[in-house]
Amino acid sequence: MTHSSPITRRQALAALAAPAWAGQAVPAGQPPNILFIVADDLASWMLGCYGNQEIRTPNIDRLASSGVRFHNHFVVTPICSASRATLFTGRVPRQHGIHDFLTPNPIEQPPQGQKEPPASFARETMISDLLAAKGYQCGYVGKWHMANDTNPGHGYQYTYTMDGGSSRYQNPTMYLNGKAVEEKGYLTELMTGQATQFLEQQSGAKPFFLTVSYFNPHTPYDGHPQRYYDLYAKTNFETTGWEPAARNALREKNLLQDPVGNLRKCAASTTALDDQIPVLINKLRQKGLDSNTLVIFTGDNGFLLGRHGLWSKGLASDPINMYEEVMQVPMLMHWPGKIPVQATRPELVSYYDFLPTVCDAAGVKVPAGGNLCGRSYLPLAMGKPLEKKKPWPTYVFGHFRNTEMARDSRHKLVWRNNGAGPNELYDLRTDPREKRNENENPAFLTVRDRLVQQLAGWRKRTG
Repeated sequence: MTHSSPITRRQALAALAAPAWAGQAVPAGQPPNILFIVADDLASWMLGCYGNQEIRTPNIDRLASSGVRFHNHFVVTPICSASRATLFTGRVPRQHGIHDFLTPNPIEQPPQGQKEPPASFARETMISDLLAAKGYQCGYVGKWHMANDTNPGHGYQYTYTMDGGSSRYQNPTMYLNGKAVEEKGYLTELMTGQATQFLEQQSGAKPFFLTVSYFNPHTPYDGHPQRYYDLYAKTNFETTGWEPAARNALREKNLLQDPVGNLRKCAASTTALDDQIPVLINKLRQKGLDSNTLVIFTGDNGFLLGRHGLWSKGLASDPINMYEEVMQVPMLMHWPGKIPVQATRPELVSYYDFLPTVCDAAGVKVPAGGNLCGRSYLPLAMGKPLEKKKPWPTYVFGHFRNTEMARDSRHKLVWRNNGAGPNELYDLRTDPREKRNENENPAFLTVRDRLVQQLAGWRKRTG
């Protein structure tokens, strides 16, 4: 595969003007292609399709309306490396061994970062391993951040990746199939260019699995094309709910010194990401691949952007937080003829459910022996009834270092240090912004005990 130039603005606009994202259903039993798009630090609440009124994401919103949007989709860990490891293995931190973001310089007090995964992580089975064994052509473009960043392996025949968890947005150093390339141009468009190169090579003879893992809207907030900053020059972000810096704020507290200015920059980065979606969809259409391609869009963890007086994610505070903003990420799925359009689902689904879901779509068996706790939500996405004997689980769980979470459709427990605290309990129906900690409220004792019991059961199942 040859190196490609970045997508131009004219190409993006042409894609935007293309017909509605549709397609004809294909014969039953034919494995689908899978285009999986991951954004870095993108929370559900930051998107128009999840109710945001100020950050412009028309193309992501359009993708949502062309398929199903899961209203309650959660990460297990609100930090990148650990979250990604769960996404691609279906296993949780106590199983796969990545508990934090990977960095050569972790901090001891309070603990932030992990130098490297355990040696056993190299033996983890990922989605790409399973699909490659099934005959899929597998490609990975963008941020990896699970060790071996320049040459991920795991069945990928084509890779275009960053080294580590961060990069500059202009003229980055990238790794094309393991070989360093000094690029010229905008990182986000370079990734899209390489993704479309991969799609250009697909003939339809074999199914493909392509992950496009964008860095947007992760910091730094400089380096994006000026046109995106200009979009927000007069936006005051009066509806985002940012608050003055909290006392326990840690990472990126400096960004709270000018919250509106930095919200403008983050919004610019998010809209730049949004402009990539129609380019990828248009390439599928040009190649005649759109009719049998399952398109999935998510984020690797949520983000606060000033809510609760914090800027980033789980490590934005001491102690670690598991607010809704950092735990909920988008889950959008589009598959012509298979998934109904303009659909929403209320069920609680998790990152640990993703691998079983993709396996279900591709007709691949979930690996035995991995002690996976997830379940395929493909029937929910397709609007199919579940077996009466196997209703959908009513709890989701989280785990980040010394902090765990158990949540149902109304209440959320944040349980620290095996119950030694500090602990939190919220009634999300009456307190959706998590302002009133009910952990010591006698009226919530039964609720707390029930969630503690559910969390203990999940911990045992994944031990």
